[in-house]
Amino acid sequence: MDAKRAAARISQLREEINFHNHRYHVLDSPVISDGEYDQLLTELRALEAEYPQLVTPDSPTRRVGGAPVERFSRVEHPAPILSLSNAFNADGVRAWEERLRKLEPRVAEATYVVEPKIDGLTVVLHYEQGLFVLGATRGDGQVGEDVTANLRTLRSLPLRLPVDPRAGHTAPRRLVVRGEAFYPLAEFEALNARQAAAGEKVFVNPRNAASGALRQLDSRLTAARPLDLLCYAIVAIEGAAAPATQWQTLTYLRELGFPVSDRAARCANVEEALQAYTRAAVEREALPFEADGLVIKLDDLALASSLGVVGKDPRGAIAYKFPAREVSTRLNDIGVNVGRTGVLTPYAILEPVEVGGVTVSKATLHNFDFIAERDIRLGDRVMIKRAGDVIPYVIGPIIDARTGDERRCRPPRTCPSCGEAVEQLEGEVAYYCVNASCPAQLIRNLEHFASRGAMDIEGLGIRIVEQLVAAKLVRDVGDLYCLRAEPLLTLEGFAEKKAQKLIEAIGASRRQPLVRLIGALGIRGVGEVVAADLAAHFGTLDRLRSATEDDLLHVAGIGPAIAEAVVDWFARRPNRRVLEKLKKAGVWPTAEVRAAGGPLEGLTFVVTGTLPSLSREAAKALIVENAGKVTDSVSKSTSYVVVGEAPGSKLEKAKSLGIPTLDEAGLRTLVRRAGG
Repeated sequence: MDAKRAAARISQLREEINFHNHRYHVLDSPVISDGEYDQLLTELRALEAEYPQLVTPDSPTRRVGGAPVERFSRVEHPAPILSLSNAFNADGVRAWEERLRKLEPRVAEATYVVEPKIDGLTVVLHYEQGLFVLGATRGDGQVGEDVTANLRTLRSLPLRLPVDPRAGHTAPRRLVVRGEAFYPLAEFEALNARQAAAGEKVFVNPRNAASGALRQLDSRLTAARPLDLLCYAIVAIEGAAAPATQWQTLTYLRELGFPVSDRAARCANVEEALQAYTRAAVEREALPFEADGLVIKLDDLALASSLGVVGKDPRGAIAYKFPAREVSTRLNDIGVNVGRTGVLTPYAILEPVEVGGVTVSKATLHNFDFIAERDIRLGDRVMIKRAGDVIPYVIGPIIDARTGDERRCRPPRTCPSCGEAVEQLEGEVAYYCVNASCPAQLIRNLEHFASRGAMDIEGLGIRIVEQLVAAKLVRDVGDLYCLRAEPLLTLEGFAEKKAQKLIEAIGASRRQPLVRLIGALGIRGVGEVVAADLAAHFGTLDRLRSATEDDLLHVAGIGPAIAEAVVDWFARRPNRRVLEKLKKAGVWPTAEVRAAGGPLEGLTFVVTGTLPSLSREAAKALIVENAGKVTDSVSKSTSYVVVGEAPGSKLEKAKSLGIPTLDEAGLRTLVRRAGG
């Protein structure tokens, strides 16, 4: 077969395979057998292998995933990807409609569209000339993450849009669609069964499974997971008329080949929408996906848009949430998790019980004060609830069901992981393990130490940290600086270049300033602001680790609780061993003591959003170096808010309080002017 005939056959095969993909994954109505489908795909793969110059990004063979990426890039959405306000009963929905009527009398005659509120991961899909070119997560609503390669593996997502059957012309020149990626319930249960059988981690809920699958750096892993997709909104459109109503939008998307929920319905008024909710609540268990409510939308999109937005919620739609599910079961035991900062968090070990289609055997107990306040005892029959259909937690005991055999629970005196004594600071609820080498804390400690806001070790993410700990190459953060490239080559996914890059990144972190190292140590209560104050006041780790509580209390912004936590951390023998390793490895920066009369002295700043050339950490460092103070929240005592792209709620609060704002250029100008 010559190239010309091969091109024609490849085009024909792609068209046939896309047709059958749509029939199978979107319409759930296949017209050929799996074997016949496999034959078509095999032939296409063979032809593309023979004629690689004919391979295109929208080929069905591209759904298998590609080479891993280092990290996700940022994607700015063409319009805000908003959230929804919630209602929890019919009166709440009626009150919402009444508010809309007062704003716009035309709402009284409006029709509505109801759609299931899918508990998945919001995605934004970009098409140019009908070709899928970009896909992103919702992120903060303004900026998301580029997950194009992963989305391309979803078989229900059209890689190329067909001719518009309504008007007989090609798909819009540009189209951006919003949808929800989710893990089908049947597939999710099968996945957890396989994970459990293999002794691996099981997922708490389908949403977590979908989020984890879609945010894999290796798209081949995503391709192995049977994610699905439903679309429901147009974010932007060019080269074609936008639908005037939500119902027309769903119809238009369906005609273009997008998967659209068949559970959507058009209602003449709010009361019909409430009736639809009642039916949906009854049919909830029959849904193929997890849903936590029904979305009620004004059908007239122009009317909905004219009503505007409150915060991040459009006024023209509301989520009517399904009731939270509650059941009772036996509390068999209480376990304890140890977090990154050493906080001991109790959890309930339950007699397995089904809650909303999910078997629950563990639930959170919040903290030991909660257990005492509710008088929760081992052996109790307890009520549990899934808040938002996601996190199961214990509400409290059923006192009348007690037999007298129940036993009171006491907080542990030693860490269940390392055996070190635990402590509770006066006035605090939490119990802590303050051993920096505690195995339960190690992975999270290492992840925090390497994070962008701490030592910023590029490439040292949670997965590599887990590998280093599992291989016993690292037993505390000090061991990072003793790593060599050769042992890394034994780890999965490591080749010579990757190993060398990681070693170089670890080496480069030796040059981080003292403020970064203090923040990276994970001392309880010491975040960026406190770390900056400590670095500026003491100047060296030697002076800081020998400081008394009284010395610390002389530092502005340091109270008794933080002073006690700092002294206690440096007094611990395992922590002292970590410091000696760091010092021996040359990770022992110093800082100039902040001079009085610096150009920004007496000024307090909040940094929000993405600045043009400075990272948020660099901007904070610039302020601190010039004797200014940085805090994380806007208040009346804030002098300036430094604003970058996508600033979020801090900018709104600054406006409401009348706090002046600066961009990056304004901050630099202020430093120069103040400095004379």
